[in-house]
Amino acid sequence: LHRIKASGLKLRFCTNETQATREKFVKKLQGMGFDISVAEVPAPAPAACRILKERSLRPHLLVHNDLVPEFAEIDKANPNCVVIGDAAENFTYANLNEAFRVLIGMEKPVLISLGRGRYYKETDGLKLDVGAYMKALEYACDVEAEVVGKPAKMFFESALAEMGVPPQQAIMIGDDIVNDVGGAQRCGMRALQVRTGKYRPCDENHPHVKPDAYVNNLAEAVDVILRQL
Repeated sequence: LHRIKASGLKLRFCTNETQATREKFVKKLQGMGFDISVAEVPAPAPAACRILKERSLRPHLLVHNDLVPEFAEIDKANPNCVVIGDAAENFTYANLNEAFRVLIGMEKPVLISLGRGRYYKETDGLKLDVGAYMKALEYACDVEAEVVGKPAKMFFESALAEMGVPPQQAIMIGDDIVNDVGGAQRCGMRALQVRTGKYRPCDENHPHVKPDAYVNNLAEAVDVILRQL
């Protein structure tokens, strides 16, 4: 990342992280030696807060406890929508059922999902992501969720707008074939898939998404990009 910044290229860290505030997430990465600030991290929760304020929506939150501070300034009384994130241990039957009851009680249910990932990888293996629970509520309530975060076009476009860069001049690097690579390409960006993280060999035979290139790790991605300057 230091090499990217030293080259004068603009950089954003687009994350679907919804188990922690951006401050906590950035602090963790800084502790690993990453040169990164909160301003460089487009994330779903602040993007959702903008939408909630614009549309005068009051959310019932089904999110991780550590993410709740991101919604501190949002009115949550008498909810008229549901916001779902990667709630991890909070994805109990009781909590899902409570969100279901809020939605099913509305004339026009509004479900906002902080991403639509199917699974992600942690040190102890693969974990179910928010998309699986989002689909359960969609099915039960006959509603289509509005997705904030990757792969939503608006999410990538706002990161591009922040940098003042047209999509044709941007490259996404990610390990998720659908949400990172597919989402970026649908915006007109190029995308590299790293063979690390949640990558699986079957990704290379994906029926719809073909990355512009594969790289074995982040360092190799940086090499590829800097060679093209």
